[in-house]
Amino acid sequence: MLFKLGSLLLHPAFKYALIVLALLFPLFASNEYQVYVMASAFVWAIAVYGLNIITGFCGQLNLAHGGFFALGAYTLGLLSADYGWSFWPAFVAALLFTAFLGFLVGVVSLRLKEHYFAIFTLCVGFIIYLLLDKWEELTHGPIGVRDIAAPNGFGLVDFTQTVPFYYLVLAFLVFAMWFMGKLSRSLLGRTFVAIRNGDELAQSLGINLMRNKTLAFVLSTTYAGMAGALYAGMIRFIGPEDANVQHTFDMITYLLVGGIGTISGPLLGTVGIVWITQSLQFLEEYRMIIFGPLLVILVIFFPRGFVGSFLTWMHRESQKQAAPSKKKESRVSTGKGVENNA
Repeated sequence: MLFKLGSLLLHPAFKYALIVLALLFPLFASNEYQVYVMASAFVWAIAVYGLNIITGFCGQLNLAHGGFFALGAYTLGLLSADYGWSFWPAFVAALLFTAFLGFLVGVVSLRLKEHYFAIFTLCVGFIIYLLLDKWEELTHGPIGVRDIAAPNGFGLVDFTQTVPFYYLVLAFLVFAMWFMGKLSRSLLGRTFVAIRNGDELAQSLGINLMRNKTLAFVLSTTYAGMAGALYAGMIRFIGPEDANVQHTFDMITYLLVGGIGTISGPLLGTVGIVWITQSLQFLEEYRMIIFGPLLVILVIFFPRGFVGSFLTWMHRESQKQAAPSKKKESRVSTGKGVENNA
């Protein structure tokens, strides 16, 4: 019974059912705040999908991911608030800028391996935070950037309203997941996984490590810039704290809980933890007393995340169900052989 239910959850039609539920969510939400929280969760999920490319697929732990998220937000915010750009040109500029910086940082940092790479990117993230906080002539320093442009609407659609903006973010999330699915099934995605499984093995197969790692890093930072720009358009105010390394660790938590290296794991982990955090708001600063042990339990019993553990269980069950049929086929073939010999 559980195996049939699991097969149903893996069916392609289930993904379309989830999209339909997401489209209908604003109609069933109790208030506008719940729609806002879900839109915020979708924005963070886009950033987590970027982290999934470089960490889940390629096996490189980028601790500057939150910094690139903030750079995307600041690029859009400064261009719109200080230079009068409209949202969409500033949005494209944010993607290009974070991709370019991702290329520069990747070319330097990806020559390092394992924890050396993680430490280097942690330093990069801290440098980004210091620049945003101290470079007052450009970034406004601790005051932050206000009056950021909202996405330009069309016709009767006004993206300054919560519900239309929710559908805009949902469209970007669907595109991010679609691209992730295509990437995972492509030769490039398999190349990333080969690098994750071992640099020396990948190199022996003729894979150019630096080129592919850099490409993964650029794709990852572009996702972060996209999420940051959408975040700036939603909040309409940003500050240096948006580059705090705590955001990177939050995104790592979302990824680990949902399932690292999976397609739906980043979304499940992000949405689940965001809503759990919201439900514990009444505890104020004491909510971490409950939230912390809950995360520890999840990591202990679901070491590959919810989606990763579920896929592992489904694989084992399918092997168990396939084993009796293989034995039966083996007996039948053996019987035919005996009969022929006779």
